[in-house]
Amino acid sequence: MVFRKLPGVSASGMGLRLSQKFVFLLFLSGLITLCFGALFFLPDSVRLKRIFLSKTETQPVTVGSGSENDAKEHLKKAKDQDHLRGITSAKGETSTKLKTLSRKPSVTHEATEERIAGGKAQEELNLSKSKTESASERVTSSNRDASSDTFNYDKFKKCLLKPPLGKQGKPSDPTTAERRDKVKEMMKFAWDNYKTYAWGKNELRPLTRNGHIGNMFGGLRGASIIDSLDTLYIMGLTEEYNDAKEWVQNSLDLNSNGEASLFEVNIRYVGGLLSAYYLTGEELFKRKAVELGEKLLPAFNTPTGIPRGVINLGSGTSWSWGWASAGSSILAEFGTLHLEFVHLTELSANPVYTEKVMNIRKVLNKIEKPHGLYPNFLSPVSGNWVQHHVSIGGLGDSFYEYLIKSYLMSDKTDEDAKKMYYGALEAIEANLVQKSPGGLTYMAEWRGGILDHKMGHLACFSGGMVGIGADDGEPEKRQHYLDLAAEITHTCHESYARSATKLGPEAFRFDSGAEATATRLSDRYYILRPEVIESYMYMWRLTHDPKYRDWGWEAVEALEQHCRVESGFSGIRDVYATTVGHDNMQQSFFLSETLKYLYLLFSDDDLLPLEDWVFNTEAHPLPIIHKNCLQDGGTQDKTASE
Repeated sequence: MVFRKLPGVSASGMGLRLSQKFVFLLFLSGLITLCFGALFFLPDSVRLKRIFLSKTETQPVTVGSGSENDAKEHLKKAKDQDHLRGITSAKGETSTKLKTLSRKPSVTHEATEERIAGGKAQEELNLSKSKTESASERVTSSNRDASSDTFNYDKFKKCLLKPPLGKQGKPSDPTTAERRDKVKEMMKFAWDNYKTYAWGKNELRPLTRNGHIGNMFGGLRGASIIDSLDTLYIMGLTEEYNDAKEWVQNSLDLNSNGEASLFEVNIRYVGGLLSAYYLTGEELFKRKAVELGEKLLPAFNTPTGIPRGVINLGSGTSWSWGWASAGSSILAEFGTLHLEFVHLTELSANPVYTEKVMNIRKVLNKIEKPHGLYPNFLSPVSGNWVQHHVSIGGLGDSFYEYLIKSYLMSDKTDEDAKKMYYGALEAIEANLVQKSPGGLTYMAEWRGGILDHKMGHLACFSGGMVGIGADDGEPEKRQHYLDLAAEITHTCHESYARSATKLGPEAFRFDSGAEATATRLSDRYYILRPEVIESYMYMWRLTHDPKYRDWGWEAVEALEQHCRVESGFSGIRDVYATTVGHDNMQQSFFLSETLKYLYLLFSDDDLLPLEDWVFNTEAHPLPIIHKNCLQDGGTQDKTASE
């Protein structure tokens, strides 16, 4: 021992007994364990890094999928973090937003199934995590630094080919003008009752005269207000619009901590705010749209970049719907982000939004499509189809809609979207489009090669979709596409005409002798849906055939007779019953879509002209991006100044 080697010290006088040595060593080892072990019980790993790493140390760069943007994101990470630490918020939001940046990958209820993907999937998950966190830091930094003139609204207005609201005069035909005024009155009636009985809630329950919040929006409120902003504005309901704008300014709280549908929040809230900004130039709407868009980014934190369907807007944790097969993502949900996210990039000058939706396209283009069709369920882990169920109605519908609209919104420069759309349409015609014995054209559903001769109300948007895409198809097919659009729209009108209420069921069938009628009790309801009227509006714009306005007026009369109640509008439980039962719900999309499409149907074509605007799947108008004009400083040859 060391004590025995010290000069002048006797072993008998200063030495330690064996038991004393043991106690001393035990004490010393415990002290060392306590000091060093305490470091690992600090609240987070950031503190540990501050002890062992210098502040200027750059994190290693990880490049995924050969993307130059990925490398740039990681190289910027340390710089962005230091910049963000210096940011203070007037509303005390800094700590909350910084926590958002360092979120860990979510653990979802599908985790057990995902583990079977093995080590490779876990490696991809770690890569995706670092990419998402870096992107989140980048978008947050950009949003904080961006000035109000990142997007030049005046230049944007000069690049429109026509004024958004047209001449704002009534149609020259007195009957059409009277019908348009009626639709405006319906909107005011629905809005006034919402304001009286459900203000600030998501939707109105007109029978019980109270509000409904629901669980789709993650704690966000005022869905009917956001969905109504553009409708009120284009109808000239100025006082009502100003009330809605004031609520957005004073009461729309985006710092919710609930579980939201990525799809619904995007199309209703982000779409509604974007549309309101482009129509009015109010910076409030732009700021809120970009802030909310940022909160949706963590949903893309998956091995493939395909977002999951549900996200906690506070924590950023995301997962798939419990009913979705094998933890899959839904085609109509992850495929219905493109329009809004491209515009978020336009307004924020941050490419992350466009990169996210472009990556979805890359995944879809890589995988094999059965017979050229896109099934409804895709694994966000493996990037493979989960089951071969194809539908142009629910679960699939708006994916196809956004392909053609992405092409149109790009000022017809997005050739990838065009190729995907016409390729999908060709496969749909070859496999799904059917003709009934009675001569009705419909789109069946496809289940692993077996046709289900059913068409949902949601699929009735496809008449308008095929119509607006007719002009840009192969020259020899253009008239064919327009004819197909007219046939589908006619079939959907028949589903209305063959019911007792003259309103259409949720789904109708073409088997067992039935044609365009619901044969199951569970399909007989109508919840104020807009898709049939949407196709009427597009077909009127494309052909000016008066039957489409006549069919629209039939729908107005049916809504007034069967859905209008004392305090609003309500869906009905059975369209075939002569005495209707109401479902006590005035859906927000009734204000955003159904009444807007009816108003446009009875308006001149210069109100939101299709040369300048596309409608998202919630009928929120978004402008076509005239890129050449914007880059040239707003010198496009146009008639807007007239």
